[in-house]
Amino acid sequence: MAYDLEEQEKIDELKAWWQEHGRLVILGVVVFVVALGGFQGWRYYRDSQALAAGTLYEQLAQAERTGDRKKVWEIADQIVANYGSTPYALFGALSAARASFEVADLAKAKSHLAWAMQHARQDQIRDMARLRLAVVLLDEKNQEALKLVETRPVESMTGLYADLRGDILLAQGNAVEARSAYQLALDKSEAASTYRATIQLKLDALGEATPAVR
Repeated sequence: MAYDLEEQEKIDELKAWWQEHGRLVILGVVVFVVALGGFQGWRYYRDSQALAAGTLYEQLAQAERTGDRKKVWEIADQIVANYGSTPYALFGALSAARASFEVADLAKAKSHLAWAMQHARQDQIRDMARLRLAVVLLDEKNQEALKLVETRPVESMTGLYADLRGDILLAQGNAVEARSAYQLALDKSEAASTYRATIQLKLDALGEATPAVR
């Protein structure tokens, strides 16, 4: 399973929503609080932090588009350090982990993903970080990878977890259980998804299932 196939599409959807709507939502809250003459001022501070984090994240997204990994790491670290309670910190950590994985800096990738898992408030983001951490551990041939994907994720990510579980089991020499995992991944994939063809190729490579002996 590649690090950035369908699971990258899912996290990109979350990022895109925040890019398009997050600043407007925050601005609306800020205006409301100011209109109350300072009532609940801590919320104003919190949302001002999110606005600043959003500005930095826009710079990070631009660095990603241009392939400037050094800048991605620098901005992500700045967001996490100064605005760690905002959603942008989680997205920044995921982006930094991806950049680290791409240059085989697995230790740094694991660090960013562990932080995201620990601080995510949304189940889908936590499950995404866990899935990506399992990919890194598989790359290291670490046996802990299987434990991570045995955790039950949100329904929309069941297929992705099953697919990676198949990859891990196959790497361990367990073709029978790998086939079952790939079949579940195929069953959970959308009919129109291009990712479905990749899962089918994995099943085809394993050949027909061996009938049970009676």
